[in-house]
Amino acid sequence: MPKIVLSRSEYEKRVQKIREELARRQLDALYLTSDTSILYASGFSHISTERPAALLVPLEGDVVFMGPVMERDHIRACAPQVKRVYSYLDYPGEKHPMDLFAGWLREIGLASKAIGIDSIAGASGKWGYSGPDISEKLPEARFVKARDIVENLRLVKSDEEVVLIKESARWAALAHSLLQEFTKPGLWDLEISLKASLEASREMKRKLGPGYEKTKWGLACASANYRGQVGENSAVPHAISTRRKIRKGDVLVTGAGSDVGGYSAELERTMIVGKPTDKQKKYFEIMVEMQGAALQAFGPDVMCSDVDKATINVARERGVTEYLLHHAGHGLGLEGHEPPWLDLGNDELLKPGMVVSCEPGIYIPGYAGFRHSDTVLITKQGAQLVTSYPRDLRSLTIRAR
Repeated sequence: MPKIVLSRSEYEKRVQKIREELARRQLDALYLTSDTSILYASGFSHISTERPAALLVPLEGDVVFMGPVMERDHIRACAPQVKRVYSYLDYPGEKHPMDLFAGWLREIGLASKAIGIDSIAGASGKWGYSGPDISEKLPEARFVKARDIVENLRLVKSDEEVVLIKESARWAALAHSLLQEFTKPGLWDLEISLKASLEASREMKRKLGPGYEKTKWGLACASANYRGQVGENSAVPHAISTRRKIRKGDVLVTGAGSDVGGYSAELERTMIVGKPTDKQKKYFEIMVEMQGAALQAFGPDVMCSDVDKATINVARERGVTEYLLHHAGHGLGLEGHEPPWLDLGNDELLKPGMVVSCEPGIYIPGYAGFRHSDTVLITKQGAQLVTSYPRDLRSLTIRAR
């Protein structure tokens, strides 16, 4: 049976690394409000709302959760390593949660300590939260911006994380193959996406067994979609939807992924409905050449900017720089976009264990967009493709039947 969750020891190692960084910075605790950071440090995945919630990692002692009572039993079931849970009924409540948080921090012994925090407000601020900052309620404490502690730890993936991302890539490929199989003119992209995602999710659950469950909030375990990047709308890199149905001659840009322990690989392809025109072939080939240049550039101690430059150089040689709308890729893991950024302005070095997307694209307004995306693992020897799916035009041409 493939690995589908992180071990408890993985979370224990993360907490230990956080504490080592706290000691180095002379901080007494780390106060996390980001739902992703809370998940990373504890294994607890929840829906972040207007209700303040925080995970506290002290330099010594138990990891603590503070949040709405609706999450009390939830976190106890999902993250047994969180030993202390403080809860309130609801927000804004008769007594504001920030008043309660301040009281709990005093009880824990942090009233006059140095506390690293990822949001000075002391709450994520989602869904309309408003209220005093935690620093206003605990003025004797010293709050220090420390969002980067968890972000830096997430940059290089552990062996366990890599295994989950590779498993995600396997199911992303299945979802994408079903998307391609179900696509034909006259259908709305959403109905194709839902059908492919359902079939892939059903097979994923069947093969992974009763121990599998989704970690992130969302509909499908494995998904593939067009997200509205159909025909002329494929020239919008982050399109949301389209009102029209797929037609013969359309360029389609896809996206596929799956949730394995909260981690997801990224797989995207450009497909064409019916026999490609010479113009479509031209831009498709340029895009593939750009991605190939990026793939060749990857390796340990390579600057992120150099990967982006490799794609820009191809675009310049082929005369399509005006059609570049984004950088060559970004980090992947618990989020669809996370550092490092493969951008012209980022000279950060790639390190073994980093996982990134490789997705240079070109977008011709009013005509079409062309983008493949693959997930890449940086290794000590170079780089390894995690996703596996055809990249050539012949394989990605859909019969207009």
